[in-house]
Amino acid sequence: MTTPTFTTESERHVWQTLTDAMPPDWQVVANVRLMTERRDHEVDLVVLIPDAGIVVAEVKGGSVYYEDGGWWLTSGGQTRSIDPMGQVSDGLYELRRYVEEDPRWSGGRVRWTKALIAPYTDFADDFAAPESPRWAVHGRRDMDDLPARLEAAARKGDLAVPSAAQCDLLREILAGRSLPVRDVVALAAEHEARAERLTAEQATLLKVTRLLNRVEVRGGAGSGKTVLALAQARELARGSAESPAQRVALVCYSIGLAAHFKRLTETWPRRQRPAFVGTFEELGRYCGIDEFGARDNPDFWERELPEQIAAKAAELPDGKRFDSFVVDEAQDFADLWWQPVVALLRDPDQGGLYVYSDENQRVFDRFGRPPMALVPLVLDRNLRNTKQIAEAFRPLAPARMYAGGDSGPDVELVRCTSDEAINAADDVVDSLFEDGWEATDIALLTTGRRHPVQVEQQESLGQEGYWRSFWDGDDVFYGHVLGCKGLERRVVILCVNEKVGQERARERLYVGMSRATEQLIVVGDPDVITEIGGPGVAARLGCGRLSAKVSGCA
Repeated sequence: MTTPTFTTESERHVWQTLTDAMPPDWQVVANVRLMTERRDHEVDLVVLIPDAGIVVAEVKGGSVYYEDGGWWLTSGGQTRSIDPMGQVSDGLYELRRYVEEDPRWSGGRVRWTKALIAPYTDFADDFAAPESPRWAVHGRRDMDDLPARLEAAARKGDLAVPSAAQCDLLREILAGRSLPVRDVVALAAEHEARAERLTAEQATLLKVTRLLNRVEVRGGAGSGKTVLALAQARELARGSAESPAQRVALVCYSIGLAAHFKRLTETWPRRQRPAFVGTFEELGRYCGIDEFGARDNPDFWERELPEQIAAKAAELPDGKRFDSFVVDEAQDFADLWWQPVVALLRDPDQGGLYVYSDENQRVFDRFGRPPMALVPLVLDRNLRNTKQIAEAFRPLAPARMYAGGDSGPDVELVRCTSDEAINAADDVVDSLFEDGWEATDIALLTTGRRHPVQVEQQESLGQEGYWRSFWDGDDVFYGHVLGCKGLERRVVILCVNEKVGQERARERLYVGMSRATEQLIVVGDPDVITEIGGPGVAARLGCGRLSAKVSGCA
């Protein structure tokens, strides 16, 4: 039996004396607090005696005495009037009512009785007071025989005696029902609220750049770049006393990130929305291009398409051009893509270009830079991931990134071969449900071939419907790290199902590990992970250990 915490030595002494000597089928509940509509009650001890009754006891230390028709207590150098029997009577009746009103209680009324226990006060054998019979009052000389005295008191009366099962149920009722348990979702929500506040504070950086029209904001995963890019686009579209409202294009490479931008900007007041939100491909459609090459034709996407957009841009009226471009995940842009961006500016020489990038997330084998000088600004704090996650992928991140998030669960490594990784990752999903996570909190991301569920959803729902499920769906999201940059989930199962030697594998590992904000589980071959991520990541994931869980990321 766990020892309760007591506020007085007398309560601890009585509890210890009773529990040391009572029969094994007895139960004692200490410090029961009960709130009613009229007042609050506190019961020192409730003794559950099967086949006898329930004793509700008030414990008084110091010197307890009866004088002038009432009870008095001297303790700690002070004397005060008390009403122990009235106090314990109130507690008994309210406690009994609480138990009998509980829907789990169906045994009717059983025997309840009250007791005053004053372990340091001596009562005469023939003591009696109208409201305090001797059998209900227990003093210093009664402590050695306390269990027998309480059982004798409990047996008085003609009501039914409680069975052992009823005593067990009564204890359960006193413990409460439908109590909230440790909620991983609640903790994640608290962390997210703090991250949102810190990111909002970081948005003050935009005030520094309001007089600059050519800026590159660099930062690692979790630094708030995407939030800042959105805020930048909104501020430019809204305008201010220092700068009139602008026609803004908010552009990125990823279909998923573009879908996120569209959903969010549609909730803004119309005057604050960018004039264009979408991918580079959608920018081509905006310009009038309606025929596109195959997805596996890099020559079309990196040379032909940007040339076509630039040619169409020259034919567009001024009203369809833009004052500024805000480009997120700009490291994904090929070199020739910047030419149509500049061509679509109303003023190619002075038009605004605000670029947000992380070179460590360059997961595609293409390189490009804007054709003009940009003022560099660096974000060096990770605000979105827990300290454990940020520390786990720190060797892959920019050297100056600092972990600024809250603490969270340890990062876990599930060991298996690359071929077994998808099945092992599916098993992890089930364990997360047992931990209390909701399906919509979880994303399973692969680094090699796509998960069969992702393949099926993209074929049946199409790209638009598939990405809509990222927000509107009620199931686990299955994706690939290449499509999830700029997006995040509270829990990510990163399925490293690739072989050693694939290009840009280190960058894909970085992107995948950084998508989790609260809990990260990496599934795969430790040797492959070590080869891809290097010794720093291997050490943090415990790739060389026998343990499946990382006990810390020091």
